[in-house]
Amino acid sequence: MKKFKIICQSGFIALGFCVAASAAKSAASKASPSPVAAKIAATLGGGAKLSASDRKFMLAAAKGGQMEVAWGKLAAQNGHDANVRKFGNRMVTDHSKANNELTALAKEEGVSLPHAKAAGKWKSDKGYINMMVKDHEKDLAEFQNEASNGTDPDLKKFADKYSNVVQVHLDMAKGIQSKLK
Repeated sequence: MKKFKIICQSGFIALGFCVAASAAKSAASKASPSPVAAKIAATLGGGAKLSASDRKFMLAAAKGGQMEVAWGKLAAQNGHDANVRKFGNRMVTDHSKANNELTALAKEEGVSLPHAKAAGKWKSDKGYINMMVKDHEKDLAEFQNEASNGTDPDLKKFADKYSNVVQVHLDMAKGIQSKLK
C-alpha cells in the first residue's frame, strides 16, 4: 500500500509538470509571433507601422531625390556655367546617397517607393538653378517638419541628417543664382 501511495504521488507530480509545461508553451506562442512571422506580417502590411504622414514624407522624399539625380545629371552634361555643372554633379552624388539610405529604410518598413521619371529637356542654367532654389526651399521645410514631428525614429533621423544637406544645397543654389545673368 505504501508503494502504491508513492507511485500515485509521483504520477501526480509528473502530471503537474506536464500541465504546467503545456500551459507555458501555449501562452508563449500566443503572446508573440516568431521574428520571422513578424517580419512577414510587416512586409505584407505594406508599411502599416508607419504613420500616414511618415509614409507621405517617405514617398515624397524618394520622388524628389530621384528628380534631383535626374536633373543633376542633365546639369552636369548640359550646363554652360562651370558652377552649374559642379552643382549638378553634387546633386547626383548627395541625392544618390540619400536615395540609397531611404530605399533601405523603405525596405525595412515594407514600403514600395516610386520609380524615377526622366528629367525634362534642358533649357538654361538659370532655369535649372531657379528650379533648384524653389525645390530646395520646399524640401527643407518638409525635411525639418519630419525631423521634428515624425513618429518613426529611423525616418526622423534620416530627415534630420538630410535637412542639413538640403540646407547646404539651398545655400549653394542661391549663391549660383545670384551670379548668373
